[in-house]
Amino acid sequence: MNAVLNALADESRRTVLEILRDHPASAGELAEALPIARPGVSRHLRVLREAGLVDVRQEAQRRIYTLRPEALVEVDEWLGSYRRLWKHRLDALHTEIARGKKAGR
Repeated sequence: MNAVLNALADESRRTVLEILRDHPASAGELAEALPIARPGVSRHLRVLREAGLVDVRQEAQRRIYTLRPEALVEVDEWLGSYRRLWKHRLDALHTEIARGKKAGR
C-alpha cells in the first residue's frame, strides 16, 4: 500500500490516473496532457507501473497504458474506517441541524 500512496502523492501521476480512468492512452498522449518533458512522464509512468496502478502493452511502436483499479482496493479498504467515522459525524451534525430548525419554529 505504501508504494500506491507514494505514487498518488504526486499531482502529475494523479493526472495520469484520471486520464486513464476514462480511457487507455499512449505515452505520447499522456505526455501531451502534462506540463513536463517526456523523460519526466516516463519516470512517472514507471512509478505507476511499479506500484501496480497501471498496465502497459506494446502496440506496434506505441506503448498503451491502462488503469489497474484493483491496485486501489487496499487503499479503499484502509480509507473505509475513516469514511465510517466521517459518516457518523456528519449524521450527528445533520441531527443537530434538524433539532435547531425544530427549536427555531
